[in-house]
Amino acid sequence: MRTFTRWLLAAAMIFAGLSHLFWARKEFQAQVPDVVTEVLPIDKDGVVVASGAVEMMLGAALVVLPKERRRIGGILAAFFVAIFPGNIAQAVGKRKGFGLDDDRARYLRLLFQPVLVAWAIWATRD
Repeated sequence: MRTFTRWLLAAAMIFAGLSHLFWARKEFQAQVPDVVTEVLPIDKDGVVVASGAVEMMLGAALVVLPKERRRIGGILAAFFVAIFPGNIAQAVGKRKGFGLDDDRARYLRLLFQPVLVAWAIWATRD
């Protein structure tokens, strides 16, 4: 069961990473907190592209580095925690994206992030 969920997570991460680079690039920009581009020398599109590349690498690593899966699971869980402020910024800023066009939908989406963290940890344990 863990193997299946790990591969499913890997596929989801690769798919999400590709979507950052291609069809959902503009949608993801709604999740980038303004403070990120104020503090770092990068624009929202650069953040989206970089996070998409990280997602694809983590997804691939879950599959191609089986001896490191526990470490990768921890890194992936930390990644999910690190991007959570973007989800909060989208909710607080009432930014539309991914069909999240009302407060209820945006705030309900926040509840999904801990599920991703737990999934990354559970799927990569022995």
